[in-house]
Amino acid sequence: MSVFSKEQAAEEHSRRTEDFKQEDVGRVINEEEKILNKFENKGKLKRYMDDAMLLFSLVKDYARGDYREVPFNIIAAAGAALLYVLSPIDLIPDFIPVLGYLDDAAVVAFCLNLMEKDLITYKVWKDNNSSLS
Repeated sequence: MSVFSKEQAAEEHSRRTEDFKQEDVGRVINEEEKILNKFENKGKLKRYMDDAMLLFSLVKDYARGDYREVPFNIIAAAGAALLYVLSPIDLIPDFIPVLGYLDDAAVVAFCLNLMEKDLITYKVWKDNNSSLS
């Protein structure tokens, strides 16, 4: 079995981002508990738990109309990465011990790197508006 590469993570994330539609935003929000459970309990994904919570916060603020400072493709990138984690059958199926979540972690890491500046801007906005929530 070949090692999951950064290029494969980028390719898979790009493909899923292109397929992500506005109506998928609701699915991401509805599946939050299941997705976060995978981050909480699965090896390589644990390190991304805080990032996953930030991505969910961004998607929810966007869906409510509270934060629209990013284009939809950024929301699609976040949503696609989160839904990728939920998918049991992906490039490396989740049921394969130890390796099953390596691709999930790689896709999430690629997404975070891709949208780093947008996440920094969002965090500043969130911190400045937390008293309004």
